[in-house]
Amino acid sequence: MTVLEVLQSSTAYFKKRKIDNPRLNAEHLLAHVLNRKRLELYLEFERELDESELKPLRDLVRRRGEGEPLQHLLGTVEFCGHTFLCDKRAMVPRPETEQLVELLMSDVRGQKSDLRILDVGTGSGVIALSLAKAFPTAEVHATDVSEDALELARENAARLGLGERVRFAKGNLLDAIENDFDLIVANLPYVSLQDRQSLSREVLRDPEVALFAGERGDELVRQLIEQAGARLRPGGLLALEIGVGQSAALLSFLAEKNYDDIESKNDYSSTPRFLFARYG
Repeated sequence: MTVLEVLQSSTAYFKKRKIDNPRLNAEHLLAHVLNRKRLELYLEFERELDESELKPLRDLVRRRGEGEPLQHLLGTVEFCGHTFLCDKRAMVPRPETEQLVELLMSDVRGQKSDLRILDVGTGSGVIALSLAKAFPTAEVHATDVSEDALELARENAARLGLGERVRFAKGNLLDAIENDFDLIVANLPYVSLQDRQSLSREVLRDPEVALFAGERGDELVRQLIEQAGARLRPGGLLALEIGVGQSAALLSFLAEKNYDDIESKNDYSSTPRFLFARYG
């Protein structure tokens, strides 16, 4: 089979398996097997593939058709211009989280050089490490309750040359933290246990500890809001990614807990997704 024929047959298979963006998935997997950039495939449509190339591709196509995330199959994910290791130890980073980091870069840029930043529930470390890259003089800390996730985050830190700069600690929310911070950012689990059936096959491959917060979904976010005030320097910023439909209640909760400059921002799909508030 030629490159083009393989792409066509893989795309057709993914369509039958109801995989979103079937052609794009086929291109990513074939480029991965051939060790090419995806767009380079367009220059090789007539090239015939041998069995040593087709065999691993068949396995990847089958696994993708069964709902295994594309990022797990590729082993990496692009986030804020950097390449991160990605596997079942932590949640696959979402585009919304990338937008949160971009908003923070814009908000924090130009402030004092001795920033102290904390990423709560760091997962694979994409938030903490992206901010560390963006702010070379900042002191960056990251926590997670999962040792598996922290292991992955440390591997990503080493790949980016940040192993000595970003400090990782295991603990629930702020339990392992003693310092105070200019910025506390968190993309915590915010899915209600009642919404399990509505999640895609791909999302359900993420660790449950990274997805589900409780019956309501916002339990962990509320706990962090209560704890963060004591760990923010005067005027420090709390930045949160939240679930659909949670914005109004959490805005009120932030006001109850004496936060100021409270603001909600939408993601690219116009869904209220991010909360920002200052304390002290």
